Amino acid sequence: MTTITAAHFPTPELALRSTDPAELNRVRAFAEEQATAAEATRTRLAAEWSGSSAHKAAALREAHADLVRWRHRLALDAPHRLGQGLALDASRFTKTIVEGGANYDRLGYLGRLRDGASWDPATRTYRGGHDTPAHRLMLAYGQAALDRFAREGNTGDVLHNTVTLPDGKTVTGNSLVRGAAARRVADALIARIAARGRDTTRFEDGGDPLYAVTAPDEARGTMYTAGVDLLAAAEPHDVHSWQTGRYLLYQSPLTKKGSDAVLRTLLVAVGALLFTDPPTLDHDIDLRCAVLGQEAATTAPHDPTPVTAP
Repeated sequence: MTTITAAHFPTPELALRSTDPAELNRVRAFAEEQATAAEATRTRLAAEWSGSSAHKAAALREAHADLVRWRHRLALDAPHRLGQGLALDASRFTKTIVEGGANYDRLGYLGRLRDGASWDPATRTYRGGHDTPAHRLMLAYGQAALDRFAREGNTGDVLHNTVTLPDGKTVTGNSLVRGAAARRVADALIARIAARGRDTTRFEDGGDPLYAVTAPDEARGTMYTAGVDLLAAAEPHDVHSWQTGRYLLYQSPLTKKGSDAVLRTLLVAVGALLFTDPPTLDHDIDLRCAVLGQEAATTAPHDPTPVTAP
């Protein structure tokens, strides 16, 4: 049995928001924390993995809840966040989306992801500074979102992502939002942040924003249950069930912050039980699942190779 290591957790480029080698090394060191947590989660789940699918599903839910608490503890100890933007608020790592409202994640140009960028009040964006992997990545996914509107012939401002469940039924997953609808999202986001007592003077809402918006609560609950149940029922070497379960879980985040790290850790632990070797998750798997649509996002370049029958 291969031990889960930091190599199974490539650092998301979205976290690489600096040109300072020391800061980048600090961010990359988080993979060690994930590997330790994933190995502990695998050991815990292995003790439950001989039970029924319902028993394993309950164990997965408990493991997920424990990882949410683990991520919260790390956030409490974090010195600061990289780049511009709101200060780190550890409480957001346990606050649920049901409690706090849908997540709005901006795509495309985010000047605050540039190292050393300065606030430009005329454009309400951060300008200048030095390019970073995070900035380039979000530009690429902003274009991917626009490409998807074009590919699907959607001339409106909102693209609702239809998700097919394992039983063949469909639900409305997350949405991609642009144009006037995106500006309304930005206004709502500013109002929400201000209501929390935060300064929104330099909130980057200028330019031509796009947003990924999480799915409605009921649909997220349905997708989460389907994803957990699918992973719990998966047979050894069942790569497709793991991939589909992964997509469903990424479509149904539970908390305002930290879901990506939690899901990466859980999915590597589950994959280590199902496959010969622990899987490696692509650094941008969260964005793939949010932007590209189910057919394109269910598989990823670094996924295990399915085992074919002789």
